[in-house]
Parts: sequence; structure tokens; C-alpha cells
Amino acid sequence: MKPAVFSYSAPESIEEALGLLAEHGSEAKVLAGGQSLVPLLNFRLARPAHIVDINGIGELSYISSNGSLRLGALTRLTAVEESGDVSSGHPIITRAVSHIGHRAIRNRGTIGGSLAHNDPAAETPALLLALDSEVTARSAGGERTLSAQELVGDRFFETSLGDDELLTEIRIPALAASSGWGFQELSRRHGDFALAGVAAVVTMDGGAISSAALGAFGGAYAARLPEAEAALVGAEAGEAAFAAAGERAAAEFPTTSDVHGSEEYRRHLIGVLTGRALAEATSNTGGENG
Repeated sequence: MKPAVFSYSAPESIEEALGLLAEHGSEAKVLAGGQSLVPLLNFRLARPAHIVDINGIGELSYISSNGSLRLGALTRLTAVEESGDVSSGHPIITRAVSHIGHRAIRNRGTIGGSLAHNDPAAETPALLLALDSEVTARSAGGERTLSAQELVGDRFFETSLGDDELLTEIRIPALAASSGWGFQELSRRHGDFALAGVAAVVTMDGGAISSAALGAFGGAYAARLPEAEAALVGAEAGEAAFAAAGERAAAEFPTTSDVHGSEEYRRHLIGVLTGRALAEATSNTGGENG
């Protein structure tokens, strides 16, 4: 199929792009990597009157690390996956990005585009929720900072970005020296969207867990799992604590049934994957976190 008719602009600066978004408002769509938008256009599931292609805005593509990590929204997923700064300070991001589609998709896809698309089966929103990330959104009227939770919330295939706003940067705080991470997902085939997945970050105090963050995906929308997190705080790391947290995670995970799996099946997967991610996280505490 072919997309419906639209007009096209290729701005070369952020300011030019913001002017176009202000002009066209809800009639405009931003084109970054195009790995999600182009299929939607071709199937006419999206019919914007105007496309704002930001690929010529080089200032939106960068990786900067000084403990915390700053990623330009247009940074390609392959660049994130292969970055030494990312893998040394935030190896969970390297692992998670490697699960996104196939390499050809990651070569074009962008970190900001993946987040802004907010597919409930995508790795990026849940990962950035677990990492307590924040983003910068700019419009012709100024800029604002949002937490990942404020951006994606309980939404799917949309965010809290205004029609005239452009996601410009993602910031991820440094992992504590006593923290560990785990990332687990299940898909039918390599490169497919996940049936379910969990990103876990834990901080240890001796043998006990002092804090935990869990981001889950593959259900109704990407979500933090606060009840499962609370069940872990103060618990001794081990199979019993992980199983209990997995039960809590399965119970609170927002999911639905579809052609790929029932609600009960997805909840079961979240419970199992939570336990595995926590076991991985506690096993590498103080090791691979940079």
C-alpha cells in the first residue's frame, strides 16, 4: 500500500522544526528513524497532513557520559548499542537495545523515536522507567523536563508530548556502585516484539536489597511495578524473595489478551521473568555497572 497524500519538510535545525510543529500542530508527524511511522503511513493507519523529517538535524544525535548519561533523541539505536560509554556505565541499556528488532531496524531506528512511539511491547519505555530517566521536550514557546513516568504514564502508542513539542534529549542517572541490573524478555523469534519482558535495577546493602526498580512491558502498557518493588526492600536476596516479588509483579502487571497470548499467560511470563531479572541483578551487583 501507499500512504495518503501529505506535504513534507526537512528542517536543518531544532528551531526550524519547532516552527513547523507550531504551524501544523496536530496535522504534523515527526519522522525520525521511520521504523514505526512509515509502516503506519503505508497501511494508512496514520494520515498526517504534514511530515516533519528531522534526520537533517545533527545536533539531536549524540551520546554524552559523565556518570549520568545524555542521549540525543535522534541517536540511532545501533550507536547506543555499540557505545563504550553506554556499556561501561549502563550495560542494561546495551542489553535491552540488542533485543530491539534486527540490526537493520536498529541502524535506522532512534532512541527518541522508540520512546515517543511508546509501543507497549517495546523495550525502551519500560527500561527508561526502571532507570528513573527524564527527558527534555521543546516547543517554540520553551522547554520542559519530564520524568519517563510523566511522559509515558499509563499510555500506549502516545505520550504526554504536545502536538507542538519535540523530544530532544533523554537523561539517565548514574547507577549506584552497590547496584546491579537484570534484563529478561521472551519473544517467539529473535527480533519479534516481546510477549513479555522485565528490566530490574537493585541496590544492595550487604545481602539485603535496599531498593529495587522494576519496569515491565508486553502488556497493556509499559509500567513500573511498585508493589513488587516494595516487597523486595529489606528482603534477603534469594530465591524466596525473587519468587514473592514475581508473584506481586504478575498480579499488578497491566495486561490484556490478544492473538499472541492470553492475559493469564502474559502474567505468568512477567512473574517468571521478574524472578530471573532479579537473580541476574543481584548476581552482578558491584560488578558490571561501571
